[in-house]
Amino acid sequence: MGGVMQGKKVRCPQCGRFTPWEDNPYRPFCSERCKLIDLGHWLSEEYRLSVPAEGVEEIHKTGEEKGE
Repeated sequence: MGGVMQGKKVRCPQCGRFTPWEDNPYRPFCSERCKLIDLGHWLSEEYRLSVPAEGVEEIHKTGEEKGE
């Protein structure tokens, strides 16, 4: 197997291109552009974490018990 062994490559979650994992300041993204596009989706609330309805009630009860 002659040749230089390359590091692990992963798919950019934004555009799907393969990008090196090691020494990549934007990982898991391939570029600053893809990283900022993803951040924009979170900030505009296009991405959301789903919480079961009973989980939301528990969160509010816990806050009330603490006097918040």
